[in-house]
Amino acid sequence: MNRLTRAAVLGLVLATAAPLAAQAQDRGDRRENRRDYREDRRDDRREFRQERRDDRRDWRNGEYDNRRDFRQDRRDDRRDFRQERREDRRDFRRDQRWDRNNRDWWRGRDDFRDYRGARNGYWYAPSYGYYRVEPRYYGYRWQRGHYLPHSYRNYYVRDPYAYGLRPAPRGYRYVHAGNDIVLIAIATGLIASVLAGVY
Repeated sequence: MNRLTRAAVLGLVLATAAPLAAQAQDRGDRRENRRDYREDRRDDRREFRQERRDDRRDWRNGEYDNRRDFRQDRRDDRRDFRQERREDRRDFRRDQRWDRNNRDWWRGRDDFRDYRGARNGYWYAPSYGYYRVEPRYYGYRWQRGHYLPHSYRNYYVRDPYAYGLRPAPRGYRYVHAGNDIVLIAIATGLIASVLAGVY
């Protein structure tokens, strides 16, 4: 090959190689740019998810704190309400307790709402009402060691505290017998003690 042909071929090769190299370089740059773009997008998404997680965690912690405070406040309110109710009941019961010096202590009590005073031939049992009594027991003075008749043993005292009584021992009950309260053995009706003239 002569010099001229060689120079022409070389020129042709250089003329085609330069754009191909530039094109390859351009393709490589574009690939590099796309890779960088994808990595940037991945990083952005990762950061966004992390921020969302942090926000949710903060919100949940704040929300849990709010709920915890709300539950604690409700607990405190209920405790205070129960305490106030207990004190009110204690005061009410103290005001409504039997007082030997006050003949009208029973007025205003629910268990005495039907009471209209003594009736001949009847006894009154609070919360039960009037019931007929045999003539021989009307005005009877109950004493310790006597027996309360079976037909009069069912009128239990529902609130011994109101009469200043301790809880009945096991096997015993307080029973209304006329104006008296007697402590009887449940099985036999034997009178263990008498609280006379309650109302």
